[in-house]
Amino acid sequence: MKNSKNILRTLTTLLLFVLVPFSSLTAAPKQMYYEVKIFRISGTAQEAMMDAYLKDAFIPAMHRAGISTIGVFKPIEKDTAYGKLVYVFIPLKTVDQYLGLEAKLNSDQAYQQAGKDFLDAPYKDPPFVRYESILLKAFTHMPQFRVPTYTTPAAERIYELRSYESATEAKAAKKIQMFNEGGEIAIFEKIGANAVFYAQVLVGSQKPRLMYMTTYADMKSHDDRWAAFRNSPEWKTLSAKEEYKNSTSKTKPFLLHPTDYSDF
Repeated sequence: MKNSKNILRTLTTLLLFVLVPFSSLTAAPKQMYYEVKIFRISGTAQEAMMDAYLKDAFIPAMHRAGISTIGVFKPIEKDTAYGKLVYVFIPLKTVDQYLGLEAKLNSDQAYQQAGKDFLDAPYKDPPFVRYESILLKAFTHMPQFRVPTYTTPAAERIYELRSYESATEAKAAKKIQMFNEGGEIAIFEKIGANAVFYAQVLVGSQKPRLMYMTTYADMKSHDDRWAAFRNSPEWKTLSAKEEYKNSTSKTKPFLLHPTDYSDF
């Protein structure tokens, strides 16, 4: 009787294994969400206050909240926006995690104390002019962000954030398809662009649009990789396809350096 029960249990286990779809055993990683904050600053005093806040208060608080990797970037020296903008990249597992961040920061006493000068700055002497917050969802073909590694100094590395606007939602969907199923992401991988993320803007200005970030050891590497991309036979074939014509109406590239306290 005991042997019969064991045999029945074994057969049941095997049957369940057979019935479980193979796809569920090799499920793709869930698509992440990202917040990109863009702070506008005026002058070195605001920049110094912003740096101190991000380095000593915000990033440590994010780490305590379970977000181990925060990126902070500034425009390169040749950009007219040099000294005027600070970009902060925050990776998120779920929308709920995004919605819960404010409550976590409000209850984090170490954060409140370390960031006091920034958080409680007088209205006549604010630490920034304004900031924009953009919420994005990762593309299916790169559902998780990736941290690049370089041996070059942070001041030499180039992180290129790109914004692609489209005339209509349908055109934006086509451009996203071009990156995913079309193979544009695969081309960037082939030429060594070292992308951090590709994502659709869910909440933010200038919609419909997508944003992505590629990275390079230095400016020469940036220029060489982009030349390889433009000359790629795969890109020439893909960009010539009629279905992807006019899928973007405006492209904005932003060349950035990571700060020396950025997590990547």
